[in-house]
Amino acid sequence: MRTIDRIDVVSRRSFIGVAALVAGAPTIVGAPAFAATTTLTIVASATLTRMARDLYPHDRLSDEFYSNAIASIAEQLSQDAATAQLLTEGAAMLDSEAVRRSKFPYAKLTLDADRLAVLNAISSSTFFSKMRAGLITALYNQSDLWSRFGYEGSSAEKGGYLHRGFNDLEWLPNEAPSAGDTHAS
Repeated sequence: MRTIDRIDVVSRRSFIGVAALVAGAPTIVGAPAFAATTTLTIVASATLTRMARDLYPHDRLSDEFYSNAIASIAEQLSQDAATAQLLTEGAAMLDSEAVRRSKFPYAKLTLDADRLAVLNAISSSTFFSKMRAGLITALYNQSDLWSRFGYEGSSAEKGGYLHRGFNDLEWLPNEAPSAGDTHAS
């Protein structure tokens, strides 16, 4: 029986985004440059981006924001020799567990339940802990995302929130409490 090498099809958009990350060029808005020791392969980047999307899913966000978050985490981890290879090894662990369970690498799993089972299997690892904790800051600290979530950004430079709508309670009824009420509704 003849086996044919499997060829993965990568979209142009994914290839360009990952190529910029792998090259270490800060061409993607807000993405820090990778240190030479944390260069991720295209496969590892796709795996980690899929993991990031599974951990913090937002249908309205493109993969670019998740890739930026991965780049930020890679930069932080590259500062310490002990954790420099954590992302590459973690991506390999994800793929290994996914292949063991379903014969496909993690990024190619189409069912959410399959990917969640893989994440549950590695949830006690240092890699998973670093990713889960790091993504909170790396993903949500991107100023380009703030308006999509309704956050205006820092208010200190503008005099704080108190006089900029903080006291606008449009969601409360316009009724004044009666004299007998002891608590506000």
